[in-house]
Amino acid sequence: MSRPSISAFLPCYNDAGSIGRLVVDLRATLQTLTDDFEIIVVNDGSQDGSEQVLRELQSEVAELNVITHPRNRGYGSALRSGFANATKDLIFYTDGDGQYDVKELAILAMLLSDDVDFVNGAKMRRQDPAYRVHIGNLHKFMMRWTFWLPIVDVDCDFRLIRKSVIDRIHLTSNSGSICTELVKRSDRAGARFREVSVHHYSRQSGQSQFFKPLAIAHTYFDLLRLWVRLMVLERSPRP
Repeated sequence: MSRPSISAFLPCYNDAGSIGRLVVDLRATLQTLTDDFEIIVVNDGSQDGSEQVLRELQSEVAELNVITHPRNRGYGSALRSGFANATKDLIFYTDGDGQYDVKELAILAMLLSDDVDFVNGAKMRRQDPAYRVHIGNLHKFMMRWTFWLPIVDVDCDFRLIRKSVIDRIHLTSNSGSICTELVKRSDRAGARFREVSVHHYSRQSGQSQFFKPLAIAHTYFDLLRLWVRLMVLERSPRP
């Protein structure tokens, strides 16, 4: 029986120190899972040399496609570009900063059985400063119960999704609120979820786009608007 094809993409913002190794490791992992895959890196206006790293990688990794945003548009916009350019049966994505081990994609692929459409990672132990861990735990709790999400760790950007699910939804967020929107809209579209523990590591390169006062305020303003749109204006029973 033929194995499903896989599109794997990495949003990249000032991740020159980690993106090269991630692409190489991702390619090696994909070669064990399928005979048909593509790797997409969305360079979201990086200013640290990521563009040069990716240009050199393209000459070595034939499956690599680089999507460049001339200016930084935000995390949500980077994910939307990745989804829009993915062409294979399954779509995997994780961040370009090296906080997740792309080799663990094999675990997600194993759990994507016929009765599952969306496999979401859940961090075993978050390798961040204590204040970020506490804020992250509060955020997960708030998102799960204000949006009635089918998973616990909406903040874990390590996901394998059937493209048929993505084709049925329309994402609008440009900020970090896209993670909540992605899960909620997929749930509304009838996706069947599974969650599995994955390792989380200290950031290898770049800086968090979220843990800055203006970014946090922007994201939560977007989440408030998203809640009104999804939970009030667009509220409907699951199909």
